[in-house]
Amino acid sequence: MSLSVHVRVPATSGNLGPGFDTLGMAYGLHDDVTATLSGAGTEISVSGEGEADIARDDTNLVVRALRHTWDLLGVPQRGIKLESKNRIPHGRGLGSSAAAVVAGILSAAALAEVAFPTERALEVATEFEGHPDNVAPALYGGAVLTWVESGHPTAVKLALNPEISPTLLVPTTILATKTARAILPSHVPHVDAAFNLSRAALLTVALTTTPESLFPATADRLHQQYRASAMADSAEMVNALRELEVPAVISGAGPTVLVLGTRDFDQKITACVASSAVKWRVLRPGVDNQGAIVAQSFPKA
Repeated sequence: MSLSVHVRVPATSGNLGPGFDTLGMAYGLHDDVTATLSGAGTEISVSGEGEADIARDDTNLVVRALRHTWDLLGVPQRGIKLESKNRIPHGRGLGSSAAAVVAGILSAAALAEVAFPTERALEVATEFEGHPDNVAPALYGGAVLTWVESGHPTAVKLALNPEISPTLLVPTTILATKTARAILPSHVPHVDAAFNLSRAALLTVALTTTPESLFPATADRLHQQYRASAMADSAEMVNALRELEVPAVISGAGPTVLVLGTRDFDQKITACVASSAVKWRVLRPGVDNQGAIVAQSFPKA
């Protein structure tokens, strides 16, 4: 029988407001990938989110990450059969590309039957993504603080307060991360940088011990205001929620809106969604504290 592995990877949000490229969180919303060694070539089937647009050849992001990892391991290239069941929305700031990269890396190591430390997987995944705030929570689960030292990404998992229950407002529109990053200025005012330093520091405390501080802790001046023109509906929703003192931010590069709070905000969220001219998909997936797993079977979604 051909060797086959299954990898489950969670959706993630990067930034979490002020923690630009440094803070991230994983959710109980997953992509499942089954990779099987075959005689030659690449065979891909995709169902679910993004199925109409995902490449079915070696340009597929999962396959690219898989084959790159084999090269790093010195493993000869083989034919591969890939089956993806996607639940993470694409182009919405929920880490779909990070999930694909992590799935490819972990599949490669499992198929090669080679031990591949999570720290090394983080390095390889960051090379693909360019920043670790999505790939780190995808690997470690929960809320994660990341930084890069001498070119090497490092991650620390935070002891997330169990009262925190994130809500995701997913619009029908999409926004490419590359486009969102291109909008950002090369320089920001010193006062804004200092503002974000204080809020990012406060956010690490709010996430762990003082969730009542999440509203001031999620304020941002580094990226969301510059990207607002590219996601006007999302920016409007964030502003509407924050006027009600709801800790709302843009998830990653957007356009999904993340409410990083407790269930105490449900009524205010419902009211804002009901009064919006935009159709929002409201998700409350919970936090995935485990991160990506490699297994032979998964519970039904």
